[in-house]
Amino acid sequence: MASVNSATNQEVATNSKFRVLTASLVGTTIEFFDFYIYATAAVLIFPHLFFPTSTDPKTAIIQSLATFAIAFIARPIGAAIFGHLGDRIGRKATLVAALLTMGLSTVAIGLLPTYTQIGIAAPLMLALCRLGQGLGLGGEWSGAVLLATENAPEGKRAWYGMFPQLGAPIGFILATGSFLTLGAFMSEESFMTWGWRIPFISSALLVIVGLWIRLQLHETPAFQKVLDKQKEVNVPFKEVFAKHWKMLILGTIAAICTFVVFYLTTVFALNWGTTQLGYTRAEFLKLQLLATLCFAAFIPLSAILAEKFGRRTTSIAVCIISALFGLVFSTMLDSGSTLVVFLFLCIGLAIMGLTYGPIGTVLSEIFPISVRYTGSALTFNLAGIFGASFAPLIATELADHFGLAAVGYYLTAASILSLLAFLAIRETKNDDVNNQV
Repeated sequence: MASVNSATNQEVATNSKFRVLTASLVGTTIEFFDFYIYATAAVLIFPHLFFPTSTDPKTAIIQSLATFAIAFIARPIGAAIFGHLGDRIGRKATLVAALLTMGLSTVAIGLLPTYTQIGIAAPLMLALCRLGQGLGLGGEWSGAVLLATENAPEGKRAWYGMFPQLGAPIGFILATGSFLTLGAFMSEESFMTWGWRIPFISSALLVIVGLWIRLQLHETPAFQKVLDKQKEVNVPFKEVFAKHWKMLILGTIAAICTFVVFYLTTVFALNWGTTQLGYTRAEFLKLQLLATLCFAAFIPLSAILAEKFGRRTTSIAVCIISALFGLVFSTMLDSGSTLVVFLFLCIGLAIMGLTYGPIGTVLSEIFPISVRYTGSALTFNLAGIFGASFAPLIATELADHFGLAAVGYYLTAASILSLLAFLAIRETKNDDVNNQV
C-alpha cells in the first residue's frame, strides 16, 4: 500500500505548470463561452423565437431573462452535487463530468425547435437546457480554481488562481465575436432562422478539446494528501453547513458585488442600449467586445495586487471603487455620447476584472482542503443567485419605475454589502492553506 501511495504522489508531481494553467483556463473559457452565448441570445434572440408572439416585446424580454435566471438557481445545486464528488473522489474526474454536463446542454439549445414549431414545449425545453448549463457551471468554476491554486507554489496562489478567471473575458469575447461575425455575413432573416444556432452547436468542438486536455491531468497534490491520509468527509455539504457556515455566509456576500457589476454592464446594458439608447445590436456588441479587453487586462493586475497587498485589502479597495461607480452609472450610460458610453463599459468591466481576479483565491482559501470544493462552489454560486440571477430583471424594473439612476444605486448598495463582508473575512495571503487537511 505504501508503494502505491508513493507512486501516486510521484504521478501527481508530474503535473506541469503549463498543463495545470492551460487546463484551468481552457475549461473555464469553454464554460463561460457557453454561458455567455445564452446571455446574449436571451436578450437578442429568444424573446422572438421561444415566447408567444402575442405578448408585447417587454414581456417577452422579461420571460426570456427569467430563463436566464434559472441557471443561477441551478448553480448551487450543481455546486452541491459536483462539490460532493470533488471532495470525495477528486478534482480531475469531477471537472470532466461538469464540462460534459455544461457542453451537452449548450449543444442541445442549438437543436431546439422554436415556439412556432412546437408551442409551449419550446420555452419549457429551453428552460430545461438552461438548468443543465447551471448545474455544469456550478461544478466547473470551483474545480478549475482548485486545480490551479492547489498546484500553485507558495506565494503564487493568487497568480495561479487568476488563470481560470481569465476564461470569463475570453469566453465573453468568443461569444460576442461569434454573434457579430454571423450577423455580418448573413441576412437578419437567416440569422434569426438558423444562424443563431451555430455558436451553440459549434461549442461541441470546444468541449472535445477541453476534455482531451483535462484527461491528461493527475490529481492535485493538496487533495492527494487527503486521499493518502483517508481524511475524506462523508457528506461535505453537511460539513460545510455545520462547521463552516460563517465563511459560507461571508463568502457569499463578498462575491455579490462581482456578479452585480458584471451583469449590469453586460446583459442589462445591452438590453438598455438596444431598446432605449437607439444602438443596433452590432453597434453595442462591438462596444462591449472592445471594453471586455479591459476586463481581461485587469484580472492579472488584480492578482499582482492580491499577492502584494493581500486578498482582503485588494478586494475592499475594489468594492469602494465599485460603489463610487454606481453613483455615476446613469450619468455615463445615458449621456447620449458613444464615447462616454464606451468609457462606461470600460470602467465597469475593468472593475469587474479587479474584483473577479482574486475572488476565486479568496473563496478557496477560507475552507480546508477536505471540503474546499463544496465550500467554494456553494459560496460562489449562492452569490450568483443573489447577485446575478435576477440582476438584469431587477435593473430593468428599477429603470422602468424609478429611472436609470436607481440601477446605479443598486450597484452601490451591492458593493457596500460586499465591502462589509470582506471586512469580516480574515486575510489568507500568508496561510499555508494547502496543508490544512
